[in-house]
Amino acid sequence: MNAESLKYLLVGVLVFGLLVNKILAYLNVNKPVPKIPDTLSEYLSQEKLLESKAYQKENFRFSLVTGIFSFVLTLVFILNGWFGWIDSWVGTWVGNPLFHSLAFFAVVFIGSDLLSLPFDYYSTFVIEEKYGFNKTSHGTFFSDKLKGYVLSILVGGGLLLLFLWLIHQMGKDFWWQFWIIAALFMVLVNLFYTAWILPLFNKLTPLEDGELKEQILGYARSVDFPLDNIFVMDGSKRSAKANAFFSGFGKRKKVVLYDTLLEQHPTEELVAVLAHEIGHYKKKHILWGMVTSILQVGLLLFLLGQFIFSETMSEALGGETWSAQLNIIGFTMLFTPISMVLGIGMNWLSRKNEFEADAFAKNTFSGKPLAEALKTLSVKTLSNINPDPWYVFVNYSHPPLLERLKRLE
Repeated sequence: MNAESLKYLLVGVLVFGLLVNKILAYLNVNKPVPKIPDTLSEYLSQEKLLESKAYQKENFRFSLVTGIFSFVLTLVFILNGWFGWIDSWVGTWVGNPLFHSLAFFAVVFIGSDLLSLPFDYYSTFVIEEKYGFNKTSHGTFFSDKLKGYVLSILVGGGLLLLFLWLIHQMGKDFWWQFWIIAALFMVLVNLFYTAWILPLFNKLTPLEDGELKEQILGYARSVDFPLDNIFVMDGSKRSAKANAFFSGFGKRKKVVLYDTLLEQHPTEELVAVLAHEIGHYKKKHILWGMVTSILQVGLLLFLLGQFIFSETMSEALGGETWSAQLNIIGFTMLFTPISMVLGIGMNWLSRKNEFEADAFAKNTFSGKPLAEALKTLSVKTLSNINPDPWYVFVNYSHPPLLERLKRLE
C-alpha cells in the first residue's frame, strides 16, 4: 500500500470510529422516557426522570460538538500533512533523534491540551454546574491542570523517553522489552497510587472510630478479609457525585470512600457497598483485571512493532523520511477498530464481575441495602435507567441499574 492509499485508510478508520460512537450515543440518548419502575417509585419522581434525560441529552450534544471538532482537526492535519510539517519544524530546532521525538510529542500534547481546555472548562462549570454536580473552584480546576502537567512531564515524559530510546536502540525487539517495563509500572501504580499520586490531588484521612468503622471491620473479619487501611477522600471538593474504590494488593490494599458517599448513605448501605468492593477482591477480579490489562498492553506493543519502522506510514502523515513519532500517531489511529473490539470484551468481563461482586455482597451481607445504595446513587447522579442495549454492549463497564436490582431483589 502506498502512502496516499494509507492516508485515506486512516481517514476511513477515523470516520468509522466517529460514526459508530455517535450513532450508538444517539440511539441511547433518544430512547423514550420510561415509566418509573415499581422498585424505584420511592426514590425517583417523574420530574427527576425528565431531569436525568435532559442531562443525558445535554452531555450528548456536547460530546457531539467536541467529537466533531476533534475529528475535523485531525482530518485537516492528515490531509494537509501537518503532522509531518510539525515533525520537520521540531527537527530544525532539535538535532538529536531521541529528543526530537520527545519534543514532537511535547508540542502535540501541549497543543491538544490547550485546545481541549475550553471544552473541559465548559463541561465542569456549565453543564455539571447546571445540574448541581460541580463543586470545583476555579483555583482547583487550574491547579489540577498544572499538577497534571508536572506529573505528565516527570512520569509520562520519563516513560516516553525510555520507550523512544528502546525503539531507536533495540530495533524490532523494543516491544517485548518495553512490555516488561510497562507491566512493572502498572503493578507499582496499583500498589502506590493512593499513597503517592492521589494525595497530590485529594486529601485522604483515616476513617474515624465509630459505628461505621466497627461495622466495616466486623464484616471484614466475618469474610476473613484483613482490613486496616480505610480512608475517606474529599471528593466533595470537585463533585457532588459519590464513589468508593479499592487499591493495592496484600498488606498494601486500601479502601477509599468518598466523603459524599458517607453523607448520602446510612451505615448499613455503606457496609454493603464495601462488601461489593471486597467481593471484587475475593473473586480475584482485581488481580485478573491487572493480568488482562498487561496482556492488552503487550498486544498493543506487538502490533505497534509491525508498523513502527514503516516509511510509508510516515509519508502518509506528511513526513519526508521515516519517523518513529509519526508512525506512533498513525498507529493509534489504525488501532481504533481493534481497540473498540478489545473494549467490548473488557466491558463484558467487567459487567460479569460486577454481577459476581453484587452476589458476593448479597450472600455474605445482604442484598437489600446494596440495592438501596444503588438506587440512591443512580437517582442522585441522574443515571440513565433505560439505556439502549447496543450502547450498553459496547460502552457499559457496569450492568444497567435495573438488571442489577433484579438480581439483588
